[in-house]
Amino acid sequence: MTELQALLCLQHVPNLGDASIKKMIQIVGSAEGVLKEKKSNLLKIDGIGEARVASLYDESHVKAAEKELIFVEHNKIKLTSYMDSEYPAHLAQCVDGPIVLFGSGTIDLKNKLVLSIVGTRKITRYGTQFCEDLVAELAPFDPVIVSGFAYGVDITAHKAAVANNLQTVACLAHGLNQIYPKTHKQYMKSMEENGGFFTDFWSTDAFNPQNFLRRNRIIAGLSKATIVIESADKGGSLVTAQIANSYYRDVFAVPGKTTDPYSKGCNMLIKTQQAHMLTSIADLVYILNLKQNEIKAQPPIQKELFVDLDENEQRVYDFLQKEGKQDLDSIALHCNIPTYQLASMLLNLELKGVLNPLPGKLFEVA
Repeated sequence: MTELQALLCLQHVPNLGDASIKKMIQIVGSAEGVLKEKKSNLLKIDGIGEARVASLYDESHVKAAEKELIFVEHNKIKLTSYMDSEYPAHLAQCVDGPIVLFGSGTIDLKNKLVLSIVGTRKITRYGTQFCEDLVAELAPFDPVIVSGFAYGVDITAHKAAVANNLQTVACLAHGLNQIYPKTHKQYMKSMEENGGFFTDFWSTDAFNPQNFLRRNRIIAGLSKATIVIESADKGGSLVTAQIANSYYRDVFAVPGKTTDPYSKGCNMLIKTQQAHMLTSIADLVYILNLKQNEIKAQPPIQKELFVDLDENEQRVYDFLQKEGKQDLDSIALHCNIPTYQLASMLLNLELKGVLNPLPGKLFEVA
């Protein structure tokens, strides 16, 4: 038995979660070793009770793993374990990240800025426009856009990514033998050409609503930050935001009118300080400290000798030219410009080629 087969056997055991499997492997030394270890020894491991290992030695797990491997090979699905170097870096940091991940398409997350975009299935015109504009403005940073392939915000984010020639990854709540919703089958080809699909569900797993909650941990875990576009006061996107917070990832929420039902969830996240307020790409650039080396390589552009600056931009430029590199708070204080206005202004100056952002949220004259 290979280590990958052994991992699939463990993944098939009911009541045995990813965190428990990782703990046993860490102590025993390998997945195959866990399957051969005496039950009495496994029960000595903290948190591993009788219920978790009750059916561990059942031969049905071996047969099921063999059958699933045949499906994987026949359909050219990529199988990645949490111990592989190809396993998504951010997800590897999550204690409950899948021990085995099924993937299809052309996904490449190495050295990429990965952002999740989630929200209501009943997206409004405002939410659609905000999502499409945000993804288009993010394009120069060459991010990978992650979502759940559902109606509303999810599919809007995926389509916007493809339209801007960006990678996009859909995390599914079922195996790769099916697609939900069926109407989104039309997007599968373009998705796989510009990214693809991830899931930890098998082809034999029954599809049920509870799967979405388990799926949400992958959406949150894959990403540097999670963005909630619109959400009612209850819903899966709020769960994704909570999971992202538990992983110590940044969460952003788009504010809306207090009377809008699909802004209540976002407003609540902001009000309870579970999310940063997101009003423009400048908020992401500032809070995530996006740097030049994360920007998609572009042909060199000759720097303009004369750039039109308004009065406030000129004041900021003159201050930095005189004082050297400074942080945002110092610039706001000395130039007498509110921070919420300054963040957007600094981004504009950067895009004009006048300023350079530096690590530590510092800025200097280009």
